[in-house]
Amino acid sequence: MKPTKKMHMRVYIILFLVVIIGFGTVFGSLVNIQIFKGKEYRDLASEQQLRDTVINPTRGDITDRNGNVLATSNTVWNVILSPNDIKDDAQRELIASGLSAILEVEKDEILEKSHKSNFHEYLKKKVDKETVDKVLQFASDNKIGAIYTAEDTKRYYPYGNFCSTVLGFVGSDNQGLAGVESYYDKFLTGTPGRVVSAKNARGTEMDFEYEKIYDAVQGNTVVLTIDEVIQHYLEKYLQEAVDEHHASERGGGIVMNVKTGEILAMATKPDFDPNEPMELYDPAAQERVANLEGDELKTALANERSRQWRNKVLNDLYEPGSVFKPITASAALEEGVVDQNSSFYCPGYYMVAGRMIKCASYAKGGHGQQNFMEIMKNSCNPGFMMTAEKLGAEKFATYFKAFGFTEKTGIDLPGEAQSIYHQTFSAVDLASSSFGQTNSVTPLQMATAMCAVVNGGHLYQPHVVKQIQDKDGNVVENYEPTEVRQVISESTSKQIAEIMEHVIADPNASGKNAYVKGFRIGGKSGTSQKLSSGQESSYVASFLAFAPVDDPQILVLMFLDEAHSYSIYGSSLVAPSVGKLMADILPYIGIDPQYEEGDAAAMVSAPKVTDKTVEAAETDLRAKGFKYNKVGNGDSVVKQYPAAGTAIPAGSTITLYTEEDAEQTMTRVPNLVGMSASTVNQVATNAKINIKFSGGGSDNTGSVSVAQSVAEGEEVPIGTVVTVELRDKTVSDDTGD
Repeated sequence: MKPTKKMHMRVYIILFLVVIIGFGTVFGSLVNIQIFKGKEYRDLASEQQLRDTVINPTRGDITDRNGNVLATSNTVWNVILSPNDIKDDAQRELIASGLSAILEVEKDEILEKSHKSNFHEYLKKKVDKETVDKVLQFASDNKIGAIYTAEDTKRYYPYGNFCSTVLGFVGSDNQGLAGVESYYDKFLTGTPGRVVSAKNARGTEMDFEYEKIYDAVQGNTVVLTIDEVIQHYLEKYLQEAVDEHHASERGGGIVMNVKTGEILAMATKPDFDPNEPMELYDPAAQERVANLEGDELKTALANERSRQWRNKVLNDLYEPGSVFKPITASAALEEGVVDQNSSFYCPGYYMVAGRMIKCASYAKGGHGQQNFMEIMKNSCNPGFMMTAEKLGAEKFATYFKAFGFTEKTGIDLPGEAQSIYHQTFSAVDLASSSFGQTNSVTPLQMATAMCAVVNGGHLYQPHVVKQIQDKDGNVVENYEPTEVRQVISESTSKQIAEIMEHVIADPNASGKNAYVKGFRIGGKSGTSQKLSSGQESSYVASFLAFAPVDDPQILVLMFLDEAHSYSIYGSSLVAPSVGKLMADILPYIGIDPQYEEGDAAAMVSAPKVTDKTVEAAETDLRAKGFKYNKVGNGDSVVKQYPAAGTAIPAGSTITLYTEEDAEQTMTRVPNLVGMSASTVNQVATNAKINIKFSGGGSDNTGSVSVAQSVAEGEEVPIGTVVTVELRDKTVSDDTGD
């Protein structure tokens, strides 16, 4: 049958509908792909057509206040494998075998990564130049295009464990994990860069004209308030004290600028090396985990690492003990409830709410009648309990808060602990709080409050960062001193400072072991029982000092946690170290010693007497208070020892050589330890050596020598200056109850 017009029309309509539906479907798909799923497909295309490599930024340096670099970043390389660029299984085997030996990575680990479907698998991060050169040479020799490297940085701390609990450390991805590295991470990190390169249909990179580099931006430099020299002094003497007195729970120390709140030094010992923070550096810690295995070892390692990373100055709480007494004293003076002429009687105890609270002098019958200065000098608990009683609980609480003990200091370091204190004070609470027991604060809070006590009454927020600089040295952020409030008046502050000078300067006072000839230093010892430990034998021994008394500039607080030595007292165990620290710091910051005329402890320059006649030289030396020995039969002095200009104690003996060929006369250094000052002088005179005393000083008859700078038996020229440290091991301070 011949098709009719109607049939043709029906076919055309059907074809038209098919075309319309077909084009509609295609058009709908195009709309869906380009509009609704456009971003998704563009991203997939980019993944297939572009290789995007991250350029890690160089982390900014950390320096001390004088520009000395304490933390920096060195260039290292990451070795990367592109599994999609591996030609065949033979090449895959070659890569795994060759690189496992060079990188010291398991062959099976490399093989596993080589079977993945991508262009970027890290084989090893942060390798040195020698290793990366071997990798590239291996790839070149074997014509392997699937291996490439990318520059990275590795954090490096040039001084090892120096200042480690302040600096902190970084993780494997250069992220700050502790200390300044963590707190200022956003400034130090910098901005990552990118390398975007095009790939052809075979998946290999196209010419460099298709590559776009977005440079990384280096991190900023963080400039600390820390002074590298002062930090070295603090760490030296703190470590010596920890070692000498076997502080099982470590020790800590801080040096502050009393007028700004700047931290000049801060340390905990033993500490760790931030270059390898996972290693245990305390021999005692190593011993504690030595015989453990499995989960027990894993848990112990985690605990020991956390312990060695802790900054005891601000992460831990303690009961400050008698170091707190100047706080009570300044509050009472400010409120006018006592003055320097106030009288106190100490029978060796004080009764509070029917409870006897003893003084350290209890066994000796107490301190007897004292004035206000004497209760500080003698560290008399009953005197301070009476003072707090006159002040009253409400006023005591007001000053306790005003000095910053109820809130964190706000220091720019992570992990500052919150103090634990009485919200209200019963009679017994007030009594024990007056001499630094029952309230737990951080050593940082204690040091910060004491800066306010002696600097005119101004409480400053402590800080460890001075400024932030960009890579060109331009200042991005500047951190000025922040005054929180004025707590006491300048007149009260001055009175307390002068009272605290007697604690050290008086040869019968509890702080005499911190005495340094020629310097006006004020201070206070502390020995607090660790009531929270549950062990009666657990104590924290501490000592606080500031100088100069007439214009305080620096303050030092040092403490030993659970020392095991001949004493428990801060006045015996810590004061000598603080004295040695002050003796080094004060001249360094430009404070010169001041000696009274004729003071035998003064260091002077040896006068020049060479080229003079023997008679003239002897006359000159006698006139200046020096003694002399003559060697030879000549008429003139051709050599002298010590040489002209050498720093020697006033009154020293100078040897005069009168013949050119005369050999230098030697003497053997005797034992000078375990003697009184007068005995040391007598033995030294017989041996023809000169003595410089440190510690209590040569006139401190209650002291004995504990160390000498030149070893017994060593031969030295006659007239050599030997430093002998004096210490009174019998002094004590109040422990509270």
